[in-house]
Amino acid sequence: KLEIYNGDQWFEIDSTSPELQTGGTRGVIMGGLSAGHPNGDNVMQFITISSTGNSVDFADLTREKYASYGGIASRTRGIMPGGYYYNAPAGPGTYTDEMDAITISIQSNAFDFGDLVQGNRAEPGSAANSTRGIIFGGTDPSVTRTNTITYVTIATLGGGIDFGDMSGGLFQNPTGTSSQTRLVMGTGEGSPANFNSLEYITISTLGNGADFGDTSVTASYRNAAGNAVRGIIAGGYSPNSDNAIEFITIATLGNAKDFGDLNNAVGGMTNMASSTRVVFAGGRTPSEINNMDYVQIPSTGNAIDFGDLLSTVSNAASVSNGHGGLG
Repeated sequence: KLEIYNGDQWFEIDSTSPELQTGGTRGVIMGGLSAGHPNGDNVMQFITISSTGNSVDFADLTREKYASYGGIASRTRGIMPGGYYYNAPAGPGTYTDEMDAITISIQSNAFDFGDLVQGNRAEPGSAANSTRGIIFGGTDPSVTRTNTITYVTIATLGGGIDFGDMSGGLFQNPTGTSSQTRLVMGTGEGSPANFNSLEYITISTLGNGADFGDTSVTASYRNAAGNAVRGIIAGGYSPNSDNAIEFITIATLGNAKDFGDLNNAVGGMTNMASSTRVVFAGGRTPSEINNMDYVQIPSTGNAIDFGDLLSTVSNAASVSNGHGGLG
């Protein structure tokens, strides 16, 4: 391996690529609420982000679950942290601290990664660089929103470790996007109202979030993804479904700017990114949909049809092996 020093810290130069591993950047949609599975699904499905077309079956999660926003991934491994599931057949529902993991290049069932350290959490946000995955916000079994931030080392198996706290408040369903060094997170459902604030952390350190700026849309159930330069934030409920797409420049501080519009006003979707493209999948309009849209990250403009999911899906997690945190 090759490492470079930027005057502050060392960075490993990635010697693998999505093209070598999966024939292009692969996006995997994990679980969610789907047609015929109103209490959560265990189905995973995948797409090749550089193409267009319908999703293909990947394999199954360890259990049927939903409400895990974002996702953690290196070039090789994807992780779905936390979520919510029902004790079949009738419930009650359970917040889970489980983390499922997959090898992105291999179509096989998920395996146990470890547990979140700060208790059971549904609707957390998450993002990553090639080494470390960050889980933030969410709700716990007492339906109390949290501002905790947890990290995991993606290459190993084990429980989460305390990172710090979000500074903007107690967040449910926040969203985030990252470069190799910085993660920008925020928006979501709070008390007494939704948030439009964004904050950031330096992924390789420990500590609390610091103010980044604001989005123009104040909404819950938004989603974000991007490349190493630009993050794309879209959709949400404010309180009705929204079709706005905004962007931020991750290395700077400042408010989000208008990018364009989704083809549908939708909340609760999931996003996957390559170095050039973001794909938006599923969600509610308020009924669940199976649509996928995409945008080209370096440009601005309205979303374009990508294809369809295997079924209608909302509140799913997703990962890719070519997102901005991987450079």
